[in-house]
Amino acid sequence: MSKLKVIQPGMLSLIQDVGRFGVAQLGLSQGGPIDLHAYCWANHLLANSMHCPVLEITLGQASFTAQEDTMVALTGANMMATLDGVAHKNWCSFQIKKGQTLKLGFAQTGLRAYLAIAGGFAAQKIFGSSATVMRNKLGGLAKDDDSLARGNKIAAGQLLTAASINQHRTVCRSVPKHFIPDYADTIEIGVLPSYQVERFPQLQRDRFFQSSFAVSPQSDRMGVRLTGAAIKCDTAGIISEGIALGAIQIPPDGQPIILLNDRQTLGGYPKIGCVSRLDLPKIAQARAGSVIRFYDADIEEKSSQWCEFLGFFNM
Repeated sequence: MSKLKVIQPGMLSLIQDVGRFGVAQLGLSQGGPIDLHAYCWANHLLANSMHCPVLEITLGQASFTAQEDTMVALTGANMMATLDGVAHKNWCSFQIKKGQTLKLGFAQTGLRAYLAIAGGFAAQKIFGSSATVMRNKLGGLAKDDDSLARGNKIAAGQLLTAASINQHRTVCRSVPKHFIPDYADTIEIGVLPSYQVERFPQLQRDRFFQSSFAVSPQSDRMGVRLTGAAIKCDTAGIISEGIALGAIQIPPDGQPIILLNDRQTLGGYPKIGCVSRLDLPKIAQARAGSVIRFYDADIEEKSSQWCEFLGFFNM
């Protein structure tokens, strides 16, 4: 079985598959890749199922040595990858031979990279998923909910023979340029209105869409905290209810919070809207200090784009 040995785990490297669904009533978060776009392309480059576990590497500074010849793919943030010291491009699949070391530096643009292996990384499933959610103590290599550590050996779900490696190499596996994000420091985000939007006076709604917000360093996989103009709501709180991925909560201090994959399942703050699914990857790659601007998105257009995305990746 193909394996990668962890030489340096980086700041935060987690096993993630597409996520854990149908368990919110148990108080469990969905987990999964914060940047679904980069995750799907990493698996697609290797002809993997979209449910195959990958490594989500935050900020970089990680390195891995191959224990057997295999194929990998790297997408997401530009971490100045090298293979045995030779610079290697991002957003493509490539062979890594036994004994070779793949090293990722500090992220130059973006925040999270995704490393996939042919067949997917072998990780135990709990509640139908291998996704790591540290706050729920679920997922990881051995259901231990932990990030990678030095010396870990991560196995692939299938063993590639020399013939199958060559077959992968004959298929050009690079992401077309127009599908590769630029991870700009200023980001335009489409918002679909919440049913609670009427609780926000028109003046506050206008302020929300006309203001620029900065990404706070206190952001994490639970949510991206923003700082900027305070948005006020006529209602201080609501009865706690389920929270959708991408929901934009407005707490009492008026500073928006965009809730992500490891969010709590219930919340009692009013929500002004929800980030469209295909704009969430932009949020996933936003670094502290990045500027966020919101616009009022067309729900039919965004729904059509989302369905097209799901169809392309057979999800």
